[in-house]
Amino acid sequence: MAAIKLKFKLLNDTLGVCKLDSSEDVPRWAYQGEFFSITKTSDELSIVCSESGIPKDAVCERSWRALKIVGILDFSLIGILSIVSFVLAKAGVSIFAISTYNTDYILVKEKDLANALQTLRSEGFEIETD
Repeated sequence: MAAIKLKFKLLNDTLGVCKLDSSEDVPRWAYQGEFFSITKTSDELSIVCSESGIPKDAVCERSWRALKIVGILDFSLIGILSIVSFVLAKAGVSIFAISTYNTDYILVKEKDLANALQTLRSEGFEIETD
């Protein structure tokens, strides 16, 4: 299945995906950990960050792990997320994807991590863990 040879790096942090009102300022706890993502729309302020600093009362989906696609993905590449999501969907693994200028991050629930890693490896993808 892996026509494009991708390498993933498993990030160390356990992450939370939080929803705040679009009128709120970005809280200080959002800027923690090796990875965080902040997205604001007219409907909401979404924050993905290290679970350790998220307040208990925050509206948040917890226990996510991030797999970073190693390297810089050219904007002309087609179907990267489609390939990864298809492979993981076949294995029953739900994802939450975040794209940056350089690369993509695939978030999977902690409970599905072992299955996701095994599935990606069996499809020929390389996984780097610390």
